[in-house]
Amino acid sequence: MKCPFCGFEEDKVIDSRSSKEGRAIRRRRECLKCEKRYTTYEYIENVALSVIKRDSRVEEYDRQKLRNGIITACKKRPVSMKKIDSIVDKIENEIQNLSQTEVKSEVVGEKVMTELKKLDEVAYVRFASVYRHFKSKEEFLQELKEMENR
Repeated sequence: MKCPFCGFEEDKVIDSRSSKEGRAIRRRRECLKCEKRYTTYEYIENVALSVIKRDSRVEEYDRQKLRNGIITACKKRPVSMKKIDSIVDKIENEIQNLSQTEVKSEVVGEKVMTELKKLDEVAYVRFASVYRHFKSKEEFLQELKEMENR
């Protein structure tokens, strides 16, 4: 493990504990050179999961891509990174629990929209506008009207 501060490759583990509903181990480490502390997470390696895109391309599931999409939708909104990570964990667990090696991108997108709708309406609309490919202001307004009627 390289120290994020000085790049030295030797450290000692100060503390370990289970986190993210038992799906990860959180470790506090201390660099043996600069003595600064940092946190690492070790995740259980799940069965390789692929995402089938709308154009039928298949790509490897990427947790960071999912997280970045949610972060973008929540930009400048009162949503904490902790909440975003919680949503990513929840969606990832739901996808893994499908017990499939391939999942359609529409399934992932709908799960994101469901979570964002509960979390922040503006973030939801931002994500929906990209995910559903709004091409006009009328489509955008229609989505807002449907939200208001719910």
